[in-house]
Amino acid sequence: MSGWSNGTYNESYTSFLLVGFPGIREARGLLVLPFLSLYLVILFTNALVIHTVASQRSLHQPMYLLIALLLAVNICAATTVLPAMLFSFSTHFNRVSLPRCLGQMFCIYFLIVFDCNILLVMALDRYVAICYPLRYPEIVTGQFLAGLVGLAATRSTCIVAPVVVLASRVRFCRSDVIHHFACEHMALMKLSCGDISLNKTVGLTVRIFNRVLDMLLLGASYSRIIHAAFKISAGGARSKALNTCGSHLLVIFTVYSSTMSSSIVYRVARTASQDVHNLLSAFYLLLPCLVNPIIYGARTKEIRQHLVTLLQRTQQHRSTEKLQSLPSHRELPG
Repeated sequence: MSGWSNGTYNESYTSFLLVGFPGIREARGLLVLPFLSLYLVILFTNALVIHTVASQRSLHQPMYLLIALLLAVNICAATTVLPAMLFSFSTHFNRVSLPRCLGQMFCIYFLIVFDCNILLVMALDRYVAICYPLRYPEIVTGQFLAGLVGLAATRSTCIVAPVVVLASRVRFCRSDVIHHFACEHMALMKLSCGDISLNKTVGLTVRIFNRVLDMLLLGASYSRIIHAAFKISAGGARSKALNTCGSHLLVIFTVYSSTMSSSIVYRVARTASQDVHNLLSAFYLLLPCLVNPIIYGARTKEIRQHLVTLLQRTQQHRSTEKLQSLPSHRELPG
């Protein structure tokens, strides 16, 4: 509820109704099938690559373990958004409390930033592997890798927490309807009453600083990696190193281009409908989750080979089961 007292708001909404794609509110049920199919594809493709890495001892190396972690984050990111979205589409009701809304906001942004930080850890791993190959086993140990992942998680929390904490201190008096399928920061801030300039400044500053620093670190790392790869005398080793870096760079381009393009369009295309902005948000949240396992599954030779072997074994197992289920010639009538 909201109200006025001496010209100021004295109450604030403590729960909100999420209305994704308000322009087609009466036909939102038609979106269940395509988004459900997308969710199932994301789960299957990411889980398949993770299972391949986990089941093959030859893939229990830092690079492949980081790929599996990145894809696990993809599954978590999609699960944070899509089930609640599908529920609201099918029931036309998705009311969330303010703590739950802030919790979802934290999870969404934490997973996005953590995704980018894992890419930084991958860049460091490839830098050591290609620039210092003889010292790689003694530098990149399991303990060192766990420390880097822990540092990435801590950095992600430190980046996201201030934005969420400031959002929790805002009073929401304009409406209790969020015209979005998730508790996205700017969609929630539109319902605020009072001065939110600090929230906008902190959010924009953190995002720009984080992106610029990440791009500088990635650029410096991969420029050194590519330079060192071209100095490798063996053609096969050089080709393998460049192919591995190419896969990582494709994933980096997908992740950063989707987030940056969404931010730019959100601020430039202010006249666009809310449905367009929501579609862009879905694009930057879900595109990496869909594309990353395809890139690593298709371009990483070791993973691709094991995937092909796994699929062939599955096909042979199904063929054997079908043959066993068929009646023998003695059991045929006549």
